[in-house]
Amino acid sequence: MKVLVTGATGFTGSRLIPLLLQNGFQVHALTRPTSDRTPLSALKVEWVTGDLSDAQALTIALRDVDALVNIASLGFGHADNIISSAKAAGVKRGIFISTTAIFTQLNAGSKSVRLAAEEAVQASGLDYTILRPTMIYGSPRDRNMWRLIRLLKVTPVMPIFGDGEALQQPIFVDDVAQAVLLALQNDAAIGKSYNIAGKAPLTYNQVIDTVALALGKRIWKLHIPYMPIVRALQFTEQINIRLPIKAEQVLRLNEDKSFSYADAQRDFGFSPRSFEEGIGIEIKS
Repeated sequence: MKVLVTGATGFTGSRLIPLLLQNGFQVHALTRPTSDRTPLSALKVEWVTGDLSDAQALTIALRDVDALVNIASLGFGHADNIISSAKAAGVKRGIFISTTAIFTQLNAGSKSVRLAAEEAVQASGLDYTILRPTMIYGSPRDRNMWRLIRLLKVTPVMPIFGDGEALQQPIFVDDVAQAVLLALQNDAAIGKSYNIAGKAPLTYNQVIDTVALALGKRIWKLHIPYMPIVRALQFTEQINIRLPIKAEQVLRLNEDKSFSYADAQRDFGFSPRSFEEGIGIEIKS
């Protein structure tokens, strides 16, 4: 099977492409002219230069392809372009990566765009599968756990905004790639949307403890009431002062983010690794 992968050089795409090649897929990869192909340069990939905002270029890239694997974010409003290009090129099968962030109760800026994108995919007539990962981690390219590891390496005290009891269920990047492969290989996944997550939910306190244990460190957790922090951050954002953390991030930290992946397990055998295993691999890297 010949597939076109968008977001090929990104965090998840760069882990998916070797897996697809190992399993006999022919891979075409859509990348912007400025994308760094170096990590994948030794692989047998047919590179196509283009952008999801350019429907004509995307249609050309999809010609003679059996399936589309859209790893690129659906949060930038390109869903209609992607769908129309797939139809114009005669491509029926499509895997689309979304996010469990669409379930947030917060008024997140990209939520409505992502929800609209999912609705467009579901109404498209394509043989779609939507995969919604939780927070993805697993290498120096991840923007969350890698920063946490670096911080815990150098500090004995970890400030936590809130009580740290909200649930997290981060998913290892290679498990996301495996879910894409399995969905491509199983017709039972056609026409369905799935949440995919790590093996079991943890509180944020447990996340800190697990990382600290893997590092061989003892960490004291300092819990700070979070709403005063949120209000202060909202004020700085209103007056255009940029800080390393945003009010929305603090609020999200205090929102439960645990999700069942039972449907994915039933339909295509999805079986993620534990956070302890995944974070151990990341720390070794």
